[in-house]
Amino acid sequence: MTLQHIKQALLICCILQIGGVFFSGSTYAQSSMTTSELGLGLGGANYKGDLAPDYRFLSNQPALTIFYRRDISNPITLRGGLMLSHRILDDNTLGDPAYDLPYPNYRQAELRLSMGELSAVMEYNFLDYYDLKQRPRFSPYFFAGVAGLVYGARLSSENVTLQPELDKPSDTRLALAIPFGVGIKYALSKHWNLGLEFGARKVLTDKLDYLTEQDSKRLANPNDKDWYYYNGVSISYTFYRINCPPGYKATPGILD
Repeated sequence: MTLQHIKQALLICCILQIGGVFFSGSTYAQSSMTTSELGLGLGGANYKGDLAPDYRFLSNQPALTIFYRRDISNPITLRGGLMLSHRILDDNTLGDPAYDLPYPNYRQAELRLSMGELSAVMEYNFLDYYDLKQRPRFSPYFFAGVAGLVYGARLSSENVTLQPELDKPSDTRLALAIPFGVGIKYALSKHWNLGLEFGARKVLTDKLDYLTEQDSKRLANPNDKDWYYYNGVSISYTFYRINCPPGYKATPGILD
């Protein structure tokens, strides 16, 4: 079994373990009310690696997120999400005069990178966001978890010496990432919520930017893994469920 297969197996196990908590009802038995949310987010995805060693806000490309969130206690919520982004990384843009980088200037390439991320994270809310008596009702939060990444790209270059190794059909690759970041939730009403979030993802590979082995030996740092970021706004709808008291569950009809 190769290292790549081991990573994929670990990723599947982690997502199944964390995902099982989302659909388990035992955690909520002692709570009088539980909530769940469905939401949609729009924002920007960004890359940081050998081609662009620093985060650059102007390099953001459109990204869409769909997520499901459920509370397990006053401060803790669990969230599963899907993020999609189609990004165009132009080496000429990364290496413009205001942000001069030798490798993009040398390669003169365009990277059409499409990615899909499936994540499971835990959020820690610093305020009691689900206290409906709170006015205004909001909370900053921190999140961390695990994510699986599916990505594919098409590379083309104006540098004729690099053309044979770059200009080729894309292939699909899998990677494991560690997402973490901060955000804030604000209640527009009892059911509708507005969110703002900034998160980083450390990818456990150095191949997100499709540098070749030859490039890595000459110019790239194989010990510095790639990163990507997401920042955006979201809107979500909250569903409330009143839980039966434990005594009523043990003796149905006791309150009739």
